[in-house]
Amino acid sequence: MPNPWPDYELLDFGDGRKLERFGDCVLDRPCPAAESAKARPELWKAADARFEGPRAAEGEWSPAVEQWSADEWVIKVDELKFALGLAPLPTGQVGVFPEQFKNWQWISKQIQRADAPLKILNLFAYSGGSTLAAAAAGAEVTHVDAAKSTVSRARANAKLSGLGDAPIRWIVEDAVKFCQRELKRGSRYHGVILDPPSYGHGPKGEPWSIQHDLLPLLELCGELTAERRAFVLCSCHTPGIGPAELSAYLSDGIFGHCGQPPRSGKLSLQTANGRKLPSGVFARWPGEPPATYPAAAGTM
Repeated sequence: MPNPWPDYELLDFGDGRKLERFGDCVLDRPCPAAESAKARPELWKAADARFEGPRAAEGEWSPAVEQWSADEWVIKVDELKFALGLAPLPTGQVGVFPEQFKNWQWISKQIQRADAPLKILNLFAYSGGSTLAAAAAGAEVTHVDAAKSTVSRARANAKLSGLGDAPIRWIVEDAVKFCQRELKRGSRYHGVILDPPSYGHGPKGEPWSIQHDLLPLLELCGELTAERRAFVLCSCHTPGIGPAELSAYLSDGIFGHCGQPPRSGKLSLQTANGRKLPSGVFARWPGEPPATYPAAAGTM
């Protein structure tokens, strides 16, 4: 089966690390989900750079980032008509989240199936993959993230993608506060995307805990999309929250026990020989696409 994303490939994983190809660059990075797997040592000699350090904390790239031209590398997502810049960060992240690829495909399909342009809210939007998938498919998007540097990176990705003039609002704000204000302003959306972290802080130090804050946020998202909801997508990488738990969050926060349940499942990356690396979970609604989505109406 041909690789649907030629600019990315999971080459191997094991012993707490993963080996990935981004374009022509092969990177060796920590990966807690790969602790119990066994790597194939002969493949890892191909790595152009290696990150050492605890995940989500500061570490070091070898060779040092200053010695390689990552700012010139563009990772294309040709099928979905956007691109992402490779950005090696002190946390070991690179600004590209390949496990979201199938979610990006799903987002694009929901928007293309609509009978009118959709207005989408993307919370915890990071470097913009979901935002760009939605915008490239024809949606108007509000991109919200608490980190100014991350929003700047997402805007740069929009320019790389030829979407610099697309109808995207770039917002540096705490997700909960932004949703509360949108409700007061009378703003409404057709769809919402969110990929919340386990823990975090807003731009003014607002604390976030997924266990404590996700359900109230989903209730806000439910209100923001209640009049003409087209889709909802939530993904996360929090230990202890599996597909069933995330589906329950969406059911309780947005749809109620009598509503149509969201579809949920596991995110994963797969090597060419079929080995799967667990990479989070998702829950999304609708599980099956309706014939048409409601057209925009009222205050948007």
